Amino acid sequence: MTDYAKLDAWIDAHFDEEVKFLQQMVQVPTDTPPGNNAPHAERTAELLKDFGFDAEKHAVPEQEVKDYGLESITNLIVRRKYGEGRTVALNAHGDVVPPGEGWTHDPYGGEIVDGALYGRAAAVSKSDFASFTFALRALEAVAKPTKGSVELHFTYDEEFGGLLGPGWLLQKGLTKPDLMIAAGFSYEVVTAHNGCLQMEVTVHGKMAHAAIPTTGVDALQGATKILTALYAQNTLYQQITSKVAGITHPYLNVGRIEGGTNTNVVPGKVVLKLDRRMIPEENPVEVEASIRKVIADAAAEMAGITVDIKRLLLANSMQPLPGNKPLVDAIQKHGQDIFGEPLKAVGTPLYTDVRLYGEAGIPGVIYGAGPRTVLESHAKRSDERLVLEDLRRATKVVARTLADLLA
Repeated sequence: MTDYAKLDAWIDAHFDEEVKFLQQMVQVPTDTPPGNNAPHAERTAELLKDFGFDAEKHAVPEQEVKDYGLESITNLIVRRKYGEGRTVALNAHGDVVPPGEGWTHDPYGGEIVDGALYGRAAAVSKSDFASFTFALRALEAVAKPTKGSVELHFTYDEEFGGLLGPGWLLQKGLTKPDLMIAAGFSYEVVTAHNGCLQMEVTVHGKMAHAAIPTTGVDALQGATKILTALYAQNTLYQQITSKVAGITHPYLNVGRIEGGTNTNVVPGKVVLKLDRRMIPEENPVEVEASIRKVIADAAAEMAGITVDIKRLLLANSMQPLPGNKPLVDAIQKHGQDIFGEPLKAVGTPLYTDVRLYGEAGIPGVIYGAGPRTVLESHAKRSDERLVLEDLRRATKVVARTLADLLA
């Protein structure tokens, strides 16, 4: 048997154990908000210890977390040093949006039906807590590397932008790998991604009794003007095309609206929360300035309406760094062997934590366990699921890739 075949065989022999590990990951909720994620980190560290991996627990100070809008964050680093040489980090995030409505399976059950494991974060990205951990276990059991290092980074701030997850570890100087792989999907290796700007727009009018509406200023009518102007931007955005394969054009979405006090009261305040996806070619400063102008111009059309605009999140796009070639080459080579089809190097419209490594000068790619598309995974929707065969095969690709990088 070749070393690759031995790695594959080890993963096959321990796959039931890997699936059980993933089930245990899914069974500890990490809904964000509210963002009480320290218990999941504690459970993960316990399970890793059973495999002989000591996880460093890096708790973000409580006040810092609360000021950020969350409850608790403990980020984990597992360091495995084999000798001199490059350090490869593997990063997956444990935080996830709440389950929402419409589930036909327990979102924290980790149930297996027809070869798929169901649960919130089963695909994004607790699956890669499993794939990365078991790829590392296979590497040590079979390849027994004598050069370089591997680090596991299990972090808990992707949904809010990553600044208290990988961003915090990097800013504190707790890690500086040479290369990194972030949680992703199995059938492609992602080398670039969109940026994301999220804003909160508070539209102020003046409350009044609905029987005498002329004594008030209707904030909802003002918000309607603003919404119409914002959605009109999407028509313009469709004329802008990214040159990165897998990414199309910018898009603006208003995902939350709150306002008013009762049916018989003219609304005095309406709050809009918007999400603007930025293609890699765009300048975030210019994008934000443009949206602020659209909002201000629309508000100015209605007497008595004022607006407050607050930036909630600015996640830069991920730009491919030249040093990522060894990662791309290895993943594509082994992906072809394991999946029996080429794995394209593409961009994705999502935004991820990996951009923070890129901003620190660390070349990285996005690759892990999952289907061909976000839609197939049901990520952020009801009945999120992971096809277990994708988990098995992605674990093999990552293990082989680590063996190549540390050879």
